[in-house]
Amino acid sequence: MNTGGDKEMSIRVGMVSFWHVHAWDYAKQAQEHPDTIITAVWDEDARRGREAAERLGVPYMDSLGELLNRNDIDGVIVDTPTNMHREVMLAAAQAGKHIFTEKVLAATRQDADDILQEVNKQHLKLTVSLPRLNDGYTLTIQDILDRKWLGKITTVRVRLSHNGATAGWLPEHFYKLDQCQGGALIDLGCHPMYLTNLFLGEPVTGVSANFGYVTGREVEDNAVVTLFTASGAIGVVEAGFVNSHSPFSIEVHGTDGTLLYGTPEAKLLLRTSAEAEGLDPLPEQAWAELPLKPNRESAFEQWIDHIQSGTAAETNIMIAAQLTSLMEAANRSAAEKQVVWL
Repeated sequence: MNTGGDKEMSIRVGMVSFWHVHAWDYAKQAQEHPDTIITAVWDEDARRGREAAERLGVPYMDSLGELLNRNDIDGVIVDTPTNMHREVMLAAAQAGKHIFTEKVLAATRQDADDILQEVNKQHLKLTVSLPRLNDGYTLTIQDILDRKWLGKITTVRVRLSHNGATAGWLPEHFYKLDQCQGGALIDLGCHPMYLTNLFLGEPVTGVSANFGYVTGREVEDNAVVTLFTASGAIGVVEAGFVNSHSPFSIEVHGTDGTLLYGTPEAKLLLRTSAEAEGLDPLPEQAWAELPLKPNRESAFEQWIDHIQSGTAAETNIMIAAQLTSLMEAANRSAAEKQVVWL
């Protein structure tokens, strides 16, 4: 494998499916990155795959095996249906290809562990697209929590919703339970789930999920999940496909303070009774607006960096594995109508 700024010496990438709505976003990132080039396409939907290959100006492969056997592919971007993640990523790893994939890593923790075991066995680089981990508001909130400005964390709430199901702009295959392995929660809800888990700062011990079916489809289009911890801190995860004008929002509450983001403006507000080193003293009843840190490089850029430097996306993979466990527990909880203890 060759690397470098010259496209003649690039990391060569195969696109594995355009099923997911973000597949073209990743194709664009691969086209724009100075060290990557797309060399081939395969898709479980041959018509969609041929159209994508023609648009990209690269060959279409009739089978996944044919693509993975190519010598001019170093890594793959996997955007297949969720229920295909295990078989596709195991095949890619066994063929010696690095893997970048859309969340979730897999529908069950066992499937995720199977993928991770094979990736490690083959000494490959895996990165999962968990983009909000790299946004400035997340980095700023993590810094505030590290400084203990909120005291002991008691409650975290993160909400992300849109109106894709009611306005009709989500693709129909996003409502197919067999392909998606869930609905609003396993798709859009991944982001508030991994953020809530991150901000709680301790292991989740129990999961309770409630699903709504506003549009009557076979997957949920409205979801709320409660996460329990040993300390008594509680996380609330909210996601939906049926909510117009619902801002992405974060609340983190502690014994000494509270921070708010996106209610509804994209700004971060802090109120604390703790001594906040580096902040001007706040009068009682006052909220301070804090500047946001710049965004970190994207998950795709991190993947390329790991390939080039021989490092591993340890934090990304840990959070992705935890996300799979929490999603599996939430689906069980909703189906069994009880708390699932981890």
